[in-house]
Amino acid sequence: ATNDLQGVCMFSIVHLCSWSRLRQEDFPPRIVEHPSDLIVSKGEPATLNCKAEGRPAPTVEWYKDGERVETDRDNPRSHRMLLPSGSLFFLRIVHGRRSKPDDGSYVCVARNYLGQAVSHNASLEVAILRDDFRQNPVDVMVAVGEPAVLECQPPRGHPEPTISWRKDGANLDDRDERITIRSGKLMITNTRKSDAGKYICVGTNMVGERESEVAELTVLERPTFVKRPSSVVVLAEETVQFHCVVQGDPVPTVRWRKDDSDLPKGRFEILEDHTLTVRQVTSQDEGSYTCVVENMVGKSEASATLTVHSQYNPDPHMKWGPTLPLSLSYLHCNSIHQYSM
Repeated sequence: ATNDLQGVCMFSIVHLCSWSRLRQEDFPPRIVEHPSDLIVSKGEPATLNCKAEGRPAPTVEWYKDGERVETDRDNPRSHRMLLPSGSLFFLRIVHGRRSKPDDGSYVCVARNYLGQAVSHNASLEVAILRDDFRQNPVDVMVAVGEPAVLECQPPRGHPEPTISWRKDGANLDDRDERITIRSGKLMITNTRKSDAGKYICVGTNMVGERESEVAELTVLERPTFVKRPSSVVVLAEETVQFHCVVQGDPVPTVRWRKDDSDLPKGRFEILEDHTLTVRQVTSQDEGSYTCVVENMVGKSEASATLTVHSQYNPDPHMKWGPTLPLSLSYLHCNSIHQYSM
């Protein structure tokens, strides 16, 4: 009996020592991977990572805003799944008034019999992008060379939407040094005719994009002369034309003035191409003629002078004697010829 008792004692001591050695190898949980902040679109899947170590292996639970999170281990119909690693997986992000939203502040808690470890806080935010622009761009009208500014404020959203612009359906190339996009404003310096078109402001975040109403940029052109009137010298009774060819947007009006006054009525003819015609000119027609062109963005003028010489009429009473030297007669006729030229 004594020997049996000694054997039991020896077995108990060895077993106790072995159990104590195993228990000494256990350690409390520690978090080796903390969850990170997330911004997720409504209805999209998401994962909050958490990984813990410990011996024995710790159990992991999640808390949102201080309340324990229900997962598929509590309710098989839950859209939240607790993964073997300890991470929390959302089949879809729920956000709205009808159901308890998923956005909030999360922590994971790892436990074993030696204690517990709590992760850092991680926020889960639901991305949104409203439909209505806070400010839609409006039509703008400028002249060539002037700056143009189109303003836009995108819909409210989280994250804050970025802004880009499209012209005539194509993305605007903001690498052009004349183009600057800042705080929703599209600024174009030294505008050109090619800048005219239909512009749309686009607000974008991870939810998607929204397009503003269409705004039209109209680039007008001041009147410029393609062909200016030229000064002329003519003989009386001849016909004179002064040409004036212009361009501009909108199409400029064209009118003529003589010596800073309106043309006398009935004396002059203006053709469809704005050419001024003066028939059977006299010395009274001499003077300065000015082509005045004008549209809503500018006005220009170009002038030319008309000089009229009288025709040479020989005196009908002049007598030509037979004794007039031939050389003198030749020179006299030649001088008349040169004057007529």
